[in-house]
Amino acid sequence: VQLVESGGGSAQAGGSLRLSCAASGLIFNSCMGWFRRSVGDTRVGIASTDGNGRTSYADSVKDRFTVSIDNADNTLYLQMSNLKLEDTGMYYCAARDYGCYAGSIGPQRDFSYWGQGTQVTVSA
Repeated sequence: VQLVESGGGSAQAGGSLRLSCAASGLIFNSCMGWFRRSVGDTRVGIASTDGNGRTSYADSVKDRFTVSIDNADNTLYLQMSNLKLEDTGMYYCAARDYGCYAGSIGPQRDFSYWGQGTQVTVSA
């Protein structure tokens, strides 16, 4: 399994960015998600989704971020809107060999596969 993120960069507070994660080698309906690591923190789950419609978000990004999967090209997206300073961090794409939990992203230890990360920096 290979996960390759792209789309990170810099944006002003209130702006938008879209992250992409190109996946290869995953089985259909695998759970995929995004985690964020801010300076000095551990990785925290931001959003997850699978082909069965089980989608979850961290409370801090609900109503601002949208996660989606394009099954045609095996790509996971994270549309980030109304960005805040605290959204700054390294964003990692993650996946595992089974579907998502209902109502929860789950801990990072439940994800077996990880991308290299892409940096998002939000400024005032």
